[in-house]
Amino acid sequence: MTTAVPPGAWPAEPVLVLGAGPVGQTTALLLARWGVPTIVLDRRPERDRIGSKAICQQRDVLDVWEAVGAGRRIAAEGVTWTTARTFHRDRELFAVEFVDPGRPAFPPFVNISQTRTEEILDERIAAEPLVDLRWDHQVDHVEQDGSGVTVRLADGRELRGSFLVVCAGARSDELRRLLGVSFDGHSFDDRFLICDIRTDLPGWASERRFWFDPEWNPGRQVLIHPCPDSTFRIDWQVPADYDLDAEVASGALDARIRAIIGDRDYEIVWKSVYRFHSRVVDRMRCGRILLAGDAAHLVSPFGARGLNSGVGDAENAAWKIAYVGHGWADEELLESYHAERHAAAVENIAVTTATMDFLVPPDEARARHRAEVLTRAATDPEARGRVDSGRLSEPFWYVDSPLTTPDPRRPFGGRPPRGQAPPAGPGVLLPDAPVTVPGTADGRVRALARDGFLLLAGSEVDLAAVREVVAAAPGPVRVHALAEIDPDGTLTRTLAARPDEVWVVRPDAHVAAVVAGPAHVVRDGLAAALARAARPGPTESRARPAGRGARVSPSGLATTTA
Repeated sequence: MTTAVPPGAWPAEPVLVLGAGPVGQTTALLLARWGVPTIVLDRRPERDRIGSKAICQQRDVLDVWEAVGAGRRIAAEGVTWTTARTFHRDRELFAVEFVDPGRPAFPPFVNISQTRTEEILDERIAAEPLVDLRWDHQVDHVEQDGSGVTVRLADGRELRGSFLVVCAGARSDELRRLLGVSFDGHSFDDRFLICDIRTDLPGWASERRFWFDPEWNPGRQVLIHPCPDSTFRIDWQVPADYDLDAEVASGALDARIRAIIGDRDYEIVWKSVYRFHSRVVDRMRCGRILLAGDAAHLVSPFGARGLNSGVGDAENAAWKIAYVGHGWADEELLESYHAERHAAAVENIAVTTATMDFLVPPDEARARHRAEVLTRAATDPEARGRVDSGRLSEPFWYVDSPLTTPDPRRPFGGRPPRGQAPPAGPGVLLPDAPVTVPGTADGRVRALARDGFLLLAGSEVDLAAVREVVAAAPGPVRVHALAEIDPDGTLTRTLAARPDEVWVVRPDAHVAAVVAGPAHVVRDGLAAALARAARPGPTESRARPAGRGARVSPSGLATTTA
């Protein structure tokens, strides 16, 4: 794992991270890359090691985990799949193949149990002196002022931190109450039975399969995911009054499983029944406190947007806390955490709610619509695009972020078809590709980006002028000529980069701006990406506004200002 900032450079108290699940683990490890010490507090006496939980890790999340030394290992231990098949009854309707913009380091999706992912991240934490993980620490109260956050533990002790990231999961009701944030949304009546079974299913080990209305679960759905060690995760939609214990006792669960796998040996590794929720807080930033993962948003799992979006929260929070704490950005930058990640949560709620409305129609009109679409999809390619078995997780695109400078030459065309990525441009995650940089061990462009701001310049750009205007920029900034680091042109072609352009890439590898013109325009794009007003140049350029601010009230809770 590389470190963007030498240890010992952090000028403040440690950052407190509440919750040692994957989102909290990722937050702490990413902060360590920025030289930021953390204290991770978890109310449990030790790590839970039961059940697969979140199993489907998206390629860009693996890329984030590789930045902390875990991505390749998680990918190597997991099961890789690149195809999602959808069936109606006994007929396959379509299969989605996932495209690979650039030359990414990881496959589109890897299935591995959350339990195993946590174990691998724990090993990275054990090797990281800047992360102090403490079990059996129940936080009962939180207060903050203009310089930090104080938490009170159940035993009366207090801990002080410079910032607090709440990753304590869905059951964070008391913390949300203390912070004065709502958690609005709704819960779905139907339940979903989940079984991890170990068995031999030849030909099923590399595909996700989804059935509408199969004869072995009439009127409802079934989803099957392959997992390591010949294990398969099966999700059945079941009625609201489903009784798992009764089905086990009667032998009906065995019959349910055998209807899928046939007469072969199997072992149930884990089983559970879930009710799904769609909820999001109204504020993800409260002064120096940021909410992340399930503490901030809950979505139904069809599309694997829960844990994957939580890791997106972690990366967004980590670099912004690091920049503010190191003095490289004003505290206003933290407000963009809410602007960007709340928008991501709302998008995920919209996508997964549409899926649930298709899976479990809430009224007769939508039930008829679903039946018509599924019937037509057997022969009509246009109807297949309207079948919703879950739009699989993808990075959120910060095209409307206050940190993103629009480029009229690269307008955002909206959400692309399933399985495809949008063209590279402002707000979009930088496509990954190999690069050649002397003295750099990991020759990939996203690895360069995650060490600070990265500027990629076309062949007609005056590099000396760009380096001069960004020399005084706060925090680490790298300037590279595309022609020098991309000798075979893979990255340049993937970006469709023009010779007169400079690509300004954020520390989370999202493109902040694509600019052309005098060097001061590059400086302005960099300033906008840090929520700072651009200084006047010879020719005015307009940076986008930085969004709503927040002040800390006397009670220590954040209140917003227009």
